[in-house]
Amino acid sequence: MGRKLYVGNLSYAVTKEMLEELFGKVGKVESVNIVTDRYSGQSRGFGFVEMANPNEANEAIKQLNGQTVAERQIIVNEARSDGKKGGDGGGRRFGGGGGGKRRY
Repeated sequence: MGRKLYVGNLSYAVTKEMLEELFGKVGKVESVNIVTDRYSGQSRGFGFVEMANPNEANEAIKQLNGQTVAERQIIVNEARSDGKKGGDGGGRRFGGGGGGKRRY
């Protein structure tokens, strides 16, 4: 199973193809996703790259974190879970009602 990497501080000019080529120099890339604004379609400045091999993913972090791509220093690290999957759903908080006097 591969590993998903977070790639941050991306220039708006960076494309999926550019990231695939960059990470492809380190190892096999399974997928690339640049997160875009749903209304404008413009890049939000970060994305995800999934590498086929965990060792290659570690090597990509070592080699590419801090590299300059399109005049910006990119951040590369292991993607964190968004916390929405699995678990028991946590507890619910119920807010207290407003007190005060009622006038009828």
